[in-house]
Amino acid sequence: MQIYLDYSATTPPCGAAIDGLQSVLRDQWGNPSSLHHWGQRSALILETARQQVATLVGAEPPEIVFTAGGTEADNLAILGIAQGYDQPQHLIVSAVEHSAVAEPARWLESQGWQVTWLGVDGLGRVNPSDLQGAIQPNTALISVIYGQSEVGTVQPIAELGAIARSAGVPFHTDAVQVAGRLPLDLQTLPVDLLSLSSHKIYGPQGAGALYVRSGLTLQPGLRGGGQERGLRSGTQAVATLAGFGAAAAVAAVGLSGEQGRLAALRDRLFQLLADEPSLRPTGDRHHRLPHHVSFCWHSPDPPRLTGKTLVHHLNLAGIGISAGSACNSGKTMASPVLLAMGYDSVHALGGIRLTLGSSTTAADIDWTALVLRQVIHRLSQW
Repeated sequence: MQIYLDYSATTPPCGAAIDGLQSVLRDQWGNPSSLHHWGQRSALILETARQQVATLVGAEPPEIVFTAGGTEADNLAILGIAQGYDQPQHLIVSAVEHSAVAEPARWLESQGWQVTWLGVDGLGRVNPSDLQGAIQPNTALISVIYGQSEVGTVQPIAELGAIARSAGVPFHTDAVQVAGRLPLDLQTLPVDLLSLSSHKIYGPQGAGALYVRSGLTLQPGLRGGGQERGLRSGTQAVATLAGFGAAAAVAAVGLSGEQGRLAALRDRLFQLLADEPSLRPTGDRHHRLPHHVSFCWHSPDPPRLTGKTLVHHLNLAGIGISAGSACNSGKTMASPVLLAMGYDSVHALGGIRLTLGSSTTAADIDWTALVLRQVIHRLSQW
């Protein structure tokens, strides 16, 4: 029995995405910047994908800038603002950001920027009053992740964005884990920059997008032929982006029903493991991604057994889970996210994440809970 529960790491491409990608590779492979028939046919496919992604998040198509993924989108947002200044300024980011935001922020810090790492409570949420107090006259950008990939906590983005807007500071959010799982409407949400990733919404890997609110000026991430409004030069990956657009269209249609189904399965798994003494739920149970379950494992022998130990043993049983963000799960180090939430360095090694998706059933949830209990019991006997 094979059960995949790592949908926050990547999702399998849906049929529409595969069909869209294959169609372009086979028949519509022109350069979208070319003026002839072959090029203009590809340009139409590209703009169709832009419209589909824009519709998913409630944006206007010209506000969508295609990238190679969520990491590039985050970097373009952070550095695109920063490079517009001649002198170092002030940046605010939360202490629970994905590394795609945290690392550019650290680099800016090394270049003389002042960076405020906004703290969170024990559930991983930012207090809006803390943001209000952190803003300075030279604050150039605020970036707070929308849905945290390790612990599932959803931030009060509307309130945080409103604070930033009232102060006249651009506001960025990494919504990679949120798009296609929770409704997004950038017509009303006070957000100026928002990052997306194709392979988190059942599209192909290697594509992403940055929403840039109309009127906001960014410095380009790549310079060259001037594609993507001059913000991301280079011939667009038309086939991959066609798959991204197709996946976005599917997600937009099925979002509400899938959100409720996944939330019910999520709560079922939490309930089935509620009396397991060695598992402590992490993140906010009420303000939470609908597909996300996470725990801190209180190992009987913490220096020897970590969350990765559970990942390996469940893998042997045919169940795929994660020990935190997929981008960092290969590293044996305490989770910076759990540390920021107040966990000590030993327990911050015990984080595990089970994320659900389109193929997850109630039977999968029941079997996973049973196997996880058995693995924990066996390891406790070592």
